Amino acid sequence: MKILVTGGAGFIGSNFILYMMEKYPDYEIINLDKLTYAGNLENLKSVSGNPKYKFIKGDICDRKAVKEAMSECDAVVHFAAESHVDRSITGPSVFIETNVVGTEILLETALDLGIKRFHHVSTDEVFGTLPLEDKSQKFNEKTPYAPRSPYSASKAASDHLVRAFIETYGIPATISNCTNNYGPLQFPEKIIPLFITNAFEDKNLPIYGQGKAVRDYLFVTDHCKAIDLILHDGKIGETYCIGGDSERNGVEIADTILNSLGKPASLKTFVEDRKGHDMRYAMDYSKIERELGWKPSVNFEEGIKKTIEWYQNNTKWVNHIKSE
Repeated sequence: MKILVTGGAGFIGSNFILYMMEKYPDYEIINLDKLTYAGNLENLKSVSGNPKYKFIKGDICDRKAVKEAMSECDAVVHFAAESHVDRSITGPSVFIETNVVGTEILLETALDLGIKRFHHVSTDEVFGTLPLEDKSQKFNEKTPYAPRSPYSASKAASDHLVRAFIETYGIPATISNCTNNYGPLQFPEKIIPLFITNAFEDKNLPIYGQGKAVRDYLFVTDHCKAIDLILHDGKIGETYCIGGDSERNGVEIADTILNSLGKPASLKTFVEDRKGHDMRYAMDYSKIERELGWKPSVNFEEGIKKTIEWYQNNTKWVNHIKSE
């Protein structure tokens, strides 16, 4: 199989490429990435000389580049996206361009080229927010969309486009909506790597508001395994929700990291809350467990330990990222 991975130099995309190349050494992987601030070819240094891997620097909004990259591919796994909520609040237009227009271009090209499988990677944020006080409520594949930030609205639009192409043109596509990923290679603007790298240097850990907002955390390798299953065995036209079964708020994340590193609680600092801050995300992943046999295998404490160890052992990578 020859797979085009969009956004393969980013956090989840690069982990997916490394996972797939190890599991399927005969597969060919084409990585199309614009190399924005969040893309880093150092993530894929271990496979850069592999004849089964090819990197193409290009924008998913460039039809010519997309067609060239996708030609002769069997499948597309679409990660490429602007993904930081805070950045979408201060500058939404690039999120619309990349996440909506870029996805449409990929879909149209896949249709024209007769791609056999198109998998679109999305987020739980399209569903809006859940109440803090009722832990029984979780998002699932039938939850109505209710995006509350420019980022989540752009991802919701891209999901709708994929479904429209399935219904209108019969494109063989699937969608997955995942919870917050964490693990090796994550850009340090996101909460877990930011807290880890700040704690290394005895810098403050900035916690939004009162630190009560809850997210469901998914170790990135578990996510890669889920996408692998959907790509090979998922039913065309279906959506699969992927969760980590690890709900934590900002204070709990900070405490776990500080305790693991033996750092003082005084490093916790509360800052102005994010505008329109969603208070809780949680995912019911029973469908993918029932139909494809997937469930998360890495709990939060184990995942944090693995993540801290990776950042401790890759200070050169961290320093390079932070210096840019």
